[in-house]
Amino acid sequence: MLAEERRRKILQLTERDGRVVVKDLARRFSTSLITIRKDLECLQGQGRIERAHGGALAIDRGSWQDSTLREKERLHRKEKERIATAAALRVFPGQVVILDSGTTSTAVARATRNIRNLTVITNAVNIAAELAGTGVEVILTGGALRPNSFSLVGPLAEESLRFITADLLFLAVDGFDLEYGLTTPNLLEAKVNRIMIANARRTIVVCDSSKFGRRSLSLIAPLSVVHETITDDKIPSKYLRGLREAEVKVVIA
Repeated sequence: MLAEERRRKILQLTERDGRVVVKDLARRFSTSLITIRKDLECLQGQGRIERAHGGALAIDRGSWQDSTLREKERLHRKEKERIATAAALRVFPGQVVILDSGTTSTAVARATRNIRNLTVITNAVNIAAELAGTGVEVILTGGALRPNSFSLVGPLAEESLRFITADLLFLAVDGFDLEYGLTTPNLLEAKVNRIMIANARRTIVVCDSSKFGRRSLSLIAPLSVVHETITDDKIPSKYLRGLREAEVKVVIA
C-alpha cells in the first residue's frame, strides 16, 4: 500500500470514529509504529488531524462553520431546554434582558415569555417573533439580516445597542475556550456581541457542554467578561474546574 493511500484511509478512520490509536493502526496496516507515527505527523502538518498521546483526534470543524438555525436546533435539544429553564430563574419582573441570536437564546426566550413587565432587547428576528403576542416588551435592533441565523448585524445593529443598558445578557456561543475566550463563526456577529457585553451589568453564557474546548473564527471576548455560565452535566471536569478557578459561577442544568 502506498503511503498516501494509507494516510487517506487513516484520515477516513479518524473522521469516522473521532480518534485512532497508533498500535491499532499498525496492526491494521501491517506496518511499524514508527511508520504510523510518521503518517500521523504528516496529516497533522496538513491540518487534517490533531495528534494526541498514543494516537490522534479528528479536528472538529463544526464550530468554524456558520450553520443554519434549523441545523443547530436539532443538536442537544434537551440540554438547551434545561439550560433555558435555569436561565429563566435568574430573570425577575421589571428587568431588561438582552438575548443574542442562536438556538439556546431562543430557548431562553421561550422560557421567559410569561415573566411580567419584562423587556427583551434582541438582534434576532426569530426571537422577536417568538415573543410577539406575549406580555414581554420586545426591542429589535436594526441591521442587515443574516439568513443563516435570522440575526441582524452591521452598523445599524451596533449603533442601536450603544444607547441601551440592560440588567442581564444571555449570550450563546459557538466556542468556549478557557485561554482564548468566547467565539462565533461570524465577524459581524462578534462585534454586535461585544457591544451587548459592554452594556449589560451581568453577562451569562448559556451553552451546552459540546461548546467547551472549541474555537470558532471570530473572538467575541475573553473569559474575564463572563459572570456566570449555565451548561449541562457533561461539561468536562477540566473546564468546570477552570471556570471556578476564574471565579465564574457555574450552574449545571
